[in-house]
Amino acid sequence: MHSLRELSKEAVLYQKLAGGKTRCLACAHRCVTAPGGAGRCGVRFNQGGALMAPWGYISGAAADPMEKKPFFHALPGSRTLSFGMFGCNFHCEFCQNWDISDARGRSHAPAETAPERLAREALSRGLAAVVSTYNEPLITADWAAGVFAAARAGGLRTAFVSNGYATPEAAAFLRPCLDFWKVDLKSFDPGKYRAVCGGELEKVRAGLELIKASGFWLEVVTLLIPGFNDSAAETEAMAAYLAGLSRDIPWHLTAFHPDHRMTGVAPTPPETLLRARDLALKKGLRYVYCGNLPGRGSGLEDTVCPACSRKVVERTGFAVTANILGPGGVCPCGEKIPGVWS
Repeated sequence: MHSLRELSKEAVLYQKLAGGKTRCLACAHRCVTAPGGAGRCGVRFNQGGALMAPWGYISGAAADPMEKKPFFHALPGSRTLSFGMFGCNFHCEFCQNWDISDARGRSHAPAETAPERLAREALSRGLAAVVSTYNEPLITADWAAGVFAAARAGGLRTAFVSNGYATPEAAAFLRPCLDFWKVDLKSFDPGKYRAVCGGELEKVRAGLELIKASGFWLEVVTLLIPGFNDSAAETEAMAAYLAGLSRDIPWHLTAFHPDHRMTGVAPTPPETLLRARDLALKKGLRYVYCGNLPGRGSGLEDTVCPACSRKVVERTGFAVTANILGPGGVCPCGEKIPGVWS
């Protein structure tokens, strides 16, 4: 079995600098590394003055519902081939995939594969899309582009599940092969972002604005964590910001469960999500969903037409139970619901 470093090739997203150094362009950290060094993600490294990036493997793959990503306004009811890699450019203390996101000082078992093989698997299983998820996909954007190009050639859609730490160079590189981009907005407090996640809120906001302006279909998720980002003031600030980008951005509010370095924090009460949803709707967002509330059965994951208040897509868990949208996402009343429906 090859090691992670052996399963790599020269990156596309980087610049060569003086003295054999390189500057990575895959994410907003823009790490500068000397020969023998690695970026914050731990998987992009300088080898003799060339930046090497992961290629030819995955950490694992599964056939997941599109709603699990979650994307609610993209091919509802379809299934995806979702694959992960190793490493991350953040270090979130509440990470739920910490076993693969930490690439430093850990032993990993990569499953070797090729872009064409992943595309063939998705097609043979009748899946609609290929998704880079489970860990941060920007740090393996070069590999994802190869996989997505093969998927697109077979008529499949493609998606990122990401922290949104995008650069203009990465967005331009991915635009020809990437359709949907889900971003985790983890907080609206710069200090919390820096201390708990290892990122800069300003750069996440720049990434969101870039993704939206570049024409990717964008949906946003916020994991509401008691005592961390669940205050009314912070919820209102996030909602106002997203509504300023577009009132049509779907915002998924999800419940936290204790994990990784936050095992001492209580799970999110359902009432917190319901209050946050009400605040977001009052700030002008049209499509606000509540997730990770098993057994609630209250329609909080249904898509409702803002013009006639009819439920146009109904969901139970990750399953679509009804969809009355016409071609192009048109409600029977004539209102077009924003999204990618075919």
